[in-house]
Amino acid sequence: MCACWKHLKAQFEADEAATNAWYRHWIAEGLSGLEDYLRRERLFGRFCYGDSVTMADICLVPQIFNARRFNCPLDAYPTLLAITDRCMALDAFRTAEPSTQADAF
Repeated sequence: MCACWKHLKAQFEADEAATNAWYRHWIAEGLSGLEDYLRRERLFGRFCYGDSVTMADICLVPQIFNARRFNCPLDAYPTLLAITDRCMALDAFRTAEPSTQADAF
């Protein structure tokens, strides 16, 4: 459990449902902001900023994985999902996928 969830539970007596709602809220805030930005500015290509992988893609993919892990609705982010799919077609991303790691849970 991450430190922020422990803090929510300890300081605000938040149960699992409340911490999950908190997480889903902030995932939606971040993903909707990025989706809107990329679509508005038309900076994306195959990846977030053109046709080469950048740090933005490297940071995006784990956020999508976590969002799926916690059942966050993702239908509102077609651009980000398409970018994530293209990232996952690359060996570097596939070998770093969370479920393939020795400490996966």
